[in-house]
Amino acid sequence: MSLLLRNRGAMLLVMLNIFLAFTGIGLVVPIMPTYMNELGITGSTVGLLVASFSLAQLLVSPFAGRLSDRIGRKKVIVAGLIVFAFSELLFGLANVSWLLFVSRLLGGVGAALIMPAVMAYVADTTSFEERAKGMGLINAAITTGFIIGPGIGGYLAELGMRVPFFCAAGAAGIAALITVLILPESLSVEKRMEAKLSKNNQESFFTQLMRSYREPYFFGLIIVFVMAFGLANYETVFGLFVDHKFGFTPKDIAFVITFGSIAGAVVQVSAFGWILNKFGENKVISTCLITAAMFILLTLFVSGFWAICAITFVVFLAMDILRPAVGTQLSKMAGETQQGFVAGMNSAYTSLGNIAGPIVAGYLFDLSINFPYGAAALVLALCFVLSLSSGKRGMGQRV
Repeated sequence: MSLLLRNRGAMLLVMLNIFLAFTGIGLVVPIMPTYMNELGITGSTVGLLVASFSLAQLLVSPFAGRLSDRIGRKKVIVAGLIVFAFSELLFGLANVSWLLFVSRLLGGVGAALIMPAVMAYVADTTSFEERAKGMGLINAAITTGFIIGPGIGGYLAELGMRVPFFCAAGAAGIAALITVLILPESLSVEKRMEAKLSKNNQESFFTQLMRSYREPYFFGLIIVFVMAFGLANYETVFGLFVDHKFGFTPKDIAFVITFGSIAGAVVQVSAFGWILNKFGENKVISTCLITAAMFILLTLFVSGFWAICAITFVVFLAMDILRPAVGTQLSKMAGETQQGFVAGMNSAYTSLGNIAGPIVAGYLFDLSINFPYGAAALVLALCFVLSLSSGKRGMGQRV
């Protein structure tokens, strides 16, 4: 029996945990135009608000990855769920913009604790051959969270703008309790002791970040950064873009994002492993980068509800295949005692992109609503060129 089947119950539970985290993140997307009007904040402030989540995630993720190597995955996941639940509760209670920033900072801490530990848990409980399928399942949970989050946010907002956040807080609290009671620890005591003695676990975050360019997986981390930058840039101003340009309601925004994300979840669950084995990481990554760049640019030249739906569908599909492809390659390059460390660096570079993307998008949005998407398309296209020249040396390698 395969490791993946043997650990099916644990896999479902960690999928639920990361699904809840990303559902909470997605809740805010269709509601931000309403918050923007009620609190009188600008597009730049919205960008900073989104970036604050990622800043906290950036600072905490490497520490969280190392911590999960040292004390185990389960404790770190539970801690992340509790912090995340409190952040959602605070966002629902906030009536001034500074409390929204505090909430998003705490949310970033919670996500930083959850994500590297979950990724490392998957690496612990899958064989090398099953790694792509396991990462695909986790990323399907992430994608589904993004699908359900905006949908819940858009529809529950009709009962009250703050209702979705109270629901998310309750769900995360329940998930934390279930995890404490049911989830088995995946990391043996021996491996935890090895991790405590590892050089990487003795280095500071900034030391790790500065030396990461010498690692064999550095190009993969660059792809992670660019992917996060482009997607964060796209998503941060999406609600504002269609609200200002087409007069979309929160329910319209929720539907478009939901429709645009469904394919990614289906592909990750049903076909991602086959796609990666058939074409290889480098071809999949390069194809997804150029496809996302082209269709983000096309957003500026279409009009109408269904045209926006179609464009968003393709953009999200490309990103949802790209994310686990890079995550799988990084995991394969990590040693047995470094899964948490590499997952933490993955999360850190994701956070760097998620910080830069929203700040740039918010600033450019205030200049022109079309500028953010032009910038996102350009960055993704440049990374596509890099992937062609560096793929064989970096991401195309298997270890």
